[in-house]
Amino acid sequence: MKYIGAHVSAAGGVENAPLNAAAIGAKAFGLFTKNQRQWVAPPLSEKSIEQFKENCALHGYQPWQILPHNSYLTNLGHAEKAELEKSRAAFLDEMQRCEQLGLDRLNFHPGSHLKLVTPEESLSIIAESINLALDKTNGVTAVIENTAGQGTNLGHNFGQIRYIIDRIEDKSRVGVCIDTCHTFTSGYDLITPEGYQETFRLFEEIIGFSYLRGIHLNDSMKPLGSRVDRHDSIGKGLLGKEVFERIMNDARFNNLPIILETPDETLWKEEISMLYGMIKA
Repeated sequence: MKYIGAHVSAAGGVENAPLNAAAIGAKAFGLFTKNQRQWVAPPLSEKSIEQFKENCALHGYQPWQILPHNSYLTNLGHAEKAELEKSRAAFLDEMQRCEQLGLDRLNFHPGSHLKLVTPEESLSIIAESINLALDKTNGVTAVIENTAGQGTNLGHNFGQIRYIIDRIEDKSRVGVCIDTCHTFTSGYDLITPEGYQETFRLFEEIIGFSYLRGIHLNDSMKPLGSRVDRHDSIGKGLLGKEVFERIMNDARFNNLPIILETPDETLWKEEISMLYGMIKA
């Protein structure tokens, strides 16, 4: 079964996210557990935590249907000590917030080498950053999102993600999120049937579907291999509807949070309905 939703607002408190998800007919949702533009935020109140759990139960959202997103500020692969420690502290805080909310995964962009070190050195720093956070938390899986590879961003090919996974001490608590826009613009063909099959054959061979913990479902404004991260609404970008029809009928993506991060939130309810309509009986 497919569990489709969107990255909804948590304005006014995290407890509002499940309500916003239910209002658009979502069977899954993503959220920021704190303001993604701030390094430090006030701790979650007991009231917010309790209401979040109550609202999730009210609308039937279990932890595995929820894919919280880490702040975009952090760079877990930074080569400079002060900046790295700042990122690690913020990441740990986000993992702990997930733990408090009873959530079992946190999605994040791995990091950037910033031309300060080699990509491999930065990937090793990322793995160390993840290990440190896992050591200080329980029950929350660190979910690495593949990137478009813009600038010096790492994680834009399956081999780089595997490199990180190989260096994680507790492999039961590391996972992967596939972003369809990022996959396409980083150079993996999803449009042709042959390209789609080859892309996910490589994913299985290099990473393995056993690590898959979520999907970010986005069309793309930019072409194959452009290494530019610009999401578009479903069916309105360069990927086109056929790609999403394949995904909706691909059993490998069952029982995962499938989260829209498309730019026009007024279309989310319509997009969710359209995607469910693509599923063949």
